[in-house]
Amino acid sequence: MDFLRIIIAIFLPPLGVFLQEGLGKHFWINILLTLLGYIPGIVHAVYIIASRGPGRAST
Repeated sequence: MDFLRIIIAIFLPPLGVFLQEGLGKHFWINILLTLLGYIPGIVHAVYIIASRGPGRAST
C-alpha cells in the first residue's frame, strides 16, 4: 500500500499525505510546499509516507 501512496504522492503530493495522515498539520504543510514549488511538495509527501508506514503512530 505504501508503494501506491508514493506513486500518488508523485502526481498529487497533498493527496498522498492526506491518505497517510488525514487533515492534520502535515497535510496543510504539504499544500503550502506544493504551492511554493512542486518538488518540495513531492519530497515532503514521500518523506511523510516513508517515515510513517502502516502500523506506525503519527505524532
